[in-house]
Amino acid sequence: MKKIIYHLILFCLFVSTAATAQKREKYEFMRNLPVYADSLIADLTYPMAWGNSNMTDFDQWKRMARQKVFDCMLMPPPPPADGYKAKVISEEKRDGYTARKIEIRLSRYYTVPAYVLIPDGKGPFPAVNLLHDHGAHLFIGKEKMIRPLACEDSTVIKDAEEWSVGYDRQFFGDFLASQGYVVLSTDAPMWGERGQKEGAKRDRYDMIAGNMMMYGIDLSAWMTYDDIAATDYLASMPEVDSSRIGCTGWSMGAYRAWMLSALSDRISAGAAVCWMVTTDEQMSFKYDRTENGGFANCFPGLRRWLDYPHVASIACPKPMLFINGSQDKLFPVAGVEKAFRIMHDTWESQGAGDKIDTQLWDMPHSCGKKSQQYVLNFFNKYLQ
Repeated sequence: MKKIIYHLILFCLFVSTAATAQKREKYEFMRNLPVYADSLIADLTYPMAWGNSNMTDFDQWKRMARQKVFDCMLMPPPPPADGYKAKVISEEKRDGYTARKIEIRLSRYYTVPAYVLIPDGKGPFPAVNLLHDHGAHLFIGKEKMIRPLACEDSTVIKDAEEWSVGYDRQFFGDFLASQGYVVLSTDAPMWGERGQKEGAKRDRYDMIAGNMMMYGIDLSAWMTYDDIAATDYLASMPEVDSSRIGCTGWSMGAYRAWMLSALSDRISAGAAVCWMVTTDEQMSFKYDRTENGGFANCFPGLRRWLDYPHVASIACPKPMLFINGSQDKLFPVAGVEKAFRIMHDTWESQGAGDKIDTQLWDMPHSCGKKSQQYVLNFFNKYLQ
């Protein structure tokens, strides 16, 4: 009995010690950053940025910069042998449009679940690739953007309704479809029906992304590659006018939107709500928040060449809209304003200053009805 009690005491001591992080007097990292973070930031000179590189031909610079981004995205998913084909899983009529659940073969390795909304009437229609957010909530993906079809499990439907609070309880995709746009929304890798068998857990994303690196694959890059491929599929739909395709999203969806706008010639106009900043502000010790998405927006080595607004500037001279919130705790206002200035300088250098719209509103990290209406007005101006 004494021996049992002794072992129980040892076990309790072990658990207590494990629960409290053991600390050394010397260390090299704190608050998820290296202690020399400021020195790293000082050494980021972005030599390939427009205005920093020695290139004076903008089209040539765009080709070079885009190729550098693709180089940092590592291996792309192998395309399907017979093109991007889709299978309809379910269909239902809604007020002014039809909703479908489909599966698209975007790679030889996998099919991607998606929702598509098609307006009533005679097309072809303008279209939007609608890109879902991160939110540290991986159980749903496309269902964040488009109201789930009745074929879905009641848990999925309930979860989507609850998540719509961040969108003022208005499903962005349904709103755009009611205004005459074909809308496509896919699950990103690790979200919704592309998640983990064991269940959706935020910390598993980073573990799986690290494991994917062992295959020579960047999981964030595959999200972007899939967005490019999904846009190609969208352009092939008979209901879609392929010359009038836009993309938009909130938070990680906004990041996906300006990345897609920069890397796909299919996109004619892009709108990003609440994701733009400069690395020096995002990754410094000046703020409580020291990263926004981690592996979900990380291409190996890219910061040695281009910052976020430099990559977004590859979209120039396309019409682009960026909305951020001054009360958004994820993106320091100083970094947002710097990024906006960089992009305005680029568009203005190409005589396209009227094609970029940057808005800093008194709002938190959200995409309510006001933002959605502003995005709609922007698309109506350039896509209708």
